[in-house]
Amino acid sequence: MSTLHFDYVVPGDDFTQAGAASSDVKKKLKKIGCSADVIRRVAIAMYEGEINMVIHAGGGMAHVDIGPDEIYVALEDHGPGIKDVSKAMQEGWSTAPDNVRSLGFGAGMGLPNIKKYSDVLKIDTEVGKGTTLHMTVFTDRSKAGGD
Repeated sequence: MSTLHFDYVVPGDDFTQAGAASSDVKKKLKKIGCSADVIRRVAIAMYEGEINMVIHAGGGMAHVDIGPDEIYVALEDHGPGIKDVSKAMQEGWSTAPDNVRSLGFGAGMGLPNIKKYSDVLKIDTEVGKGTTLHMTVFTDRSKAGGD
């Protein structure tokens, strides 16, 4: 299988559309016969990233490459950036406003869950410019050597 590439717009401030990209990728992965575990991990990591882009950055873009050995997802936004990545990686730490929390989002599990369900996670962020999450999920877990 050659690499398949897909681009998605993640609309900002619209929780009803958050998850549309990860849902479409999930369908595509099912269609090409990826394992249930790979589909689940990609869908969870990507959904968490989409929600973060809606909550914190006013949306952004998702770029997905599906290859025979790995699924690579880049989530790119032009939001405020992450001031303290190490804090943001702590379960329960969140900068989500109260109105977002009242909707059931913003519990501080986004980045920790992305890390948990991705085999590789790289975060490029600059305060005032935005953030790009680079996530890789290997189709064969034995190839995951850590990051």
